[in-house]
Amino acid sequence: MELGQAMTRKLGEMQDDTGHVSTPVLESRTNSQYRFGMKPFLILQLRPETDASDDEYAAILNKCQLRPDETHRIRVDQHDIPIDLDVRDYAGVIVGGGPGCVSDPKETKSDLDARTEGQILALMPQITALDHPFMGCCYGLGILAHHLGGDVSKEQYGEPVGPSDCTMTAQGVTDPLLAGLSPDFQAFVGHKEAVQSLPSGAVHLVSSAPCPLQMIRYGENVYATQFHPEADAGDFERRIQVYRNHGYFPPEDADRLVAACHAAQVTVPGEILRRFAARYS
Repeated sequence: MELGQAMTRKLGEMQDDTGHVSTPVLESRTNSQYRFGMKPFLILQLRPETDASDDEYAAILNKCQLRPDETHRIRVDQHDIPIDLDVRDYAGVIVGGGPGCVSDPKETKSDLDARTEGQILALMPQITALDHPFMGCCYGLGILAHHLGGDVSKEQYGEPVGPSDCTMTAQGVTDPLLAGLSPDFQAFVGHKEAVQSLPSGAVHLVSSAPCPLQMIRYGENVYATQFHPEADAGDFERRIQVYRNHGYFPPEDADRLVAACHAAQVTVPGEILRRFAARYS
């Protein structure tokens, strides 16, 4: 069975508790069905809230300048990643954010968080061994660092929701995704855990005072950011409303955080994500 057919079958055959076949988030396609024969980008999402997931997907498309039919979207909270998935059938892999934490003890993780984390981690050996294009956004940095044997924890470097002042390292200013951009820029953040030290073999690209490891690269093509490259002020305002009771900030601070987001000048992160899609299309 062809990989694209296997994906369609796997996703299409999912049933709910009543036995009805559920509709997949986005029907998978064989590569020949994509525009100009280009390989699609695989978008993996973990947010269980549909409005937040849809908004994140739209933001990724917008920043990457991709059409929906140039991607294969899998909501991992709803659908399993096919066990025979070959990342080489995709131009690149983008992992979105999510409410889970890699560093939480196994016994405290929900079944959903444990399942989605396990499925993303199962792809990482392929990605790093092949040096396949990858962009992990926020949660994706924890995934990559954990896979590389790095220290991911809540010990220090967590950041409140809002804009953060970031600075490129010496290696960052020469990286293909960053070269020519302003070395000092603002980005939207909000995370409980962080990578505590640079994983072995990784290159440090971007830092900030509250959180030293804001962006890293492994090999030549595997990237991850602690900040959200897909998000603009409108995106973050909607996420603040969705997650106001999830422990990221006191709920009564929501309006203040929204105002801070709209006052920030956040442009470079979106350009980084656009360059990732353009480079590997």
